[in-house]
Amino acid sequence: MDATTEQLRTLAAVLDHGTFDRAAAALHVTSSAISQRIKALEQQTGRVLLIRSKPVRPTTSGSVIVRLARQVALLESEAMDELGLEGAGARPRIPLVINADSLATWVLPALAGVERASFEITVDDQDHSIERLREGTAMAAITSDPEPVQGCTVRPLGIMRYRAVASLAFVEQWLPAGFSDEVLSEAPVVVFDRKDALQDRYLEGRLEPGAKYPPRHFVPASSDFMRAIELGLGWGMLPDLQSRPLLDAGTLTVLDNKGHVDVPLYWQQWSIESATLKRVAAALGKAAATSLR
Repeated sequence: MDATTEQLRTLAAVLDHGTFDRAAAALHVTSSAISQRIKALEQQTGRVLLIRSKPVRPTTSGSVIVRLARQVALLESEAMDELGLEGAGARPRIPLVINADSLATWVLPALAGVERASFEITVDDQDHSIERLREGTAMAAITSDPEPVQGCTVRPLGIMRYRAVASLAFVEQWLPAGFSDEVLSEAPVVVFDRKDALQDRYLEGRLEPGAKYPPRHFVPASSDFMRAIELGLGWGMLPDLQSRPLLDAGTLTVLDNKGHVDVPLYWQQWSIESATLKRVAAALGKAAATSLR
């Protein structure tokens, strides 16, 4: 394969912007030029690289090439900066996948201390974030999977501990006799989204097989999820990092002092020699050491 930087940049732009027309506008060329570059790259690789849907998606082979494209762009930017060439000083773009609870608690203060980098953060459940690494749409991710994606390195960050909590008003209405197994199937629960398995994981440890599960509210934003519990929509699993201030204030209460769910978190990133990725990893590792178990 003899791919040019121009072709690789074009492939990444098409996936970033979702269509050939938008990629053309971003690169200040015609849509025809975009099509020709992609066609030439597909001929060189002997593979179909893109699924022409809306938005455009990478094929399995396309994911491999787009990962190469982003690695080349990152290393090119760092080399230009180190050499002081024209165009140096531009911040490398670092796409990350972060789970919502980490983003809402300890990750953003850590990233704020990383200089000379522009972050594009995608929120996804820690159990599903590695898919974006495989697709080449993320350079690094916080995940619950200790097995490295091909072409990535992995290291443990620590553990987020989750506990079942609820508002005092919710307890008075639904759990006046306590958080017993008998009422678990009736008391409403708040769930982040349909990928969120934390509440079900907790319930599986309490309910008998085949037992009825409670009605649920889906609230797909970390701060709104906590607010929904605070307002009494239902009980839910909150990380200690997030719930502690409300517990101390008496706004929320822990429903089960013995039961909890521990979620191990890992940092996975591309295994390339990038000074920018090293700074990001170091900042998050330092923050995790003081924030996680």
